[in-house]
Amino acid sequence: MYIIPILIIAGFVYSKYSAHINKPMTYRERIANAPGRTGILTEKKLYSFFDEELIIRDFFQDRQGGFFVDVGCAFPIAANNTYYLEKHLGWTGIGIDALNDYTAEWKEKRPNTKFFSFLVTENSEGSGRFYKSELMGFSSTNQKVANGSVFPNVRRAKTEEIQVPKVCLNDLFDREGIKKIDLLALDIEGHELSALAGLDFERFSPELIVAESYGFEDELTEYLNKHGYQKIKRYEPFDEGNTYYRRKQEPVTTPSN
Repeated sequence: MYIIPILIIAGFVYSKYSAHINKPMTYRERIANAPGRTGILTEKKLYSFFDEELIIRDFFQDRQGGFFVDVGCAFPIAANNTYYLEKHLGWTGIGIDALNDYTAEWKEKRPNTKFFSFLVTENSEGSGRFYKSELMGFSSTNQKVANGSVFPNVRRAKTEEIQVPKVCLNDLFDREGIKKIDLLALDIEGHELSALAGLDFERFSPELIVAESYGFEDELTEYLNKHGYQKIKRYEPFDEGNTYYRRKQEPVTTPSN
C-alpha cells in the first residue's frame, strides 16, 4: 500500500497549475467564484483535486452505471476524477498508468475497475521510454516535464528513466471486449495526442473526453475537431487545466411543409 499525504500531492499539483496562472486571485478562488455555476456544479467535490469530478457529474447528470477509461489515473482515490463515479453511481471502468507502483492499491480500493500499467501510445509495439519523477503527478515521456524544468515555480526533481510496455487504446479495448465508452479521461503530461492517435473514434466514440491541455490546447482542439468533437465552452471558467469535449451536435432541422 502506498500512503502519500494529500498535502504533498496538493503542493505538487498546485505548483504545476500555478506556473500557468499569473493573476492576483488564486486558482481555487477564481474557479470557485466563476459565474454560471448551477445544479451539481454548486456542490462540494469529494475526491478530484480541482472540480473535474463536478464537471463530469454535471455532464452526465449523475447517470448510473456508465463506463469510464481513466488514462494517467495515478492514485485510486486521492485527487482522482473517476472514484465518485464508481463509488456513488455504480460505474465500472479501466484505469491505466505507466507506473506499476499503483497496481496493488487499485486492486484493493477500486474493485470495479481493471487497472493496467502501460504507456498508452499510437501502437502496441514493444516498450517505450518513460521518466519517473520524484514529484507526484510529474512523471512523463518528456524528461523536462518530469524534472519540472518547464515549470518556473517548481523545484528541479530527480528522474529515473524506465521502460514501460506500450499499448494503443484500440488494442486494449478489443482485448477487454470494450464496445462502448461514456467517459475518456486523459492526464498524461503532454502525451495526450499520442494516446489519442491509437483510438478509433468511430468505433468507440466516447460521449465525453476530458484532457489535461495546458500548453497545447489549440492543437488538441484542432485534432479532436477533425474527429467529430467540439469543446464545451460552458466548463472553461470552472477548470483552467483541463479541456472538455463532446461529440459535435447535429444541427436541428425544421421539416418543410
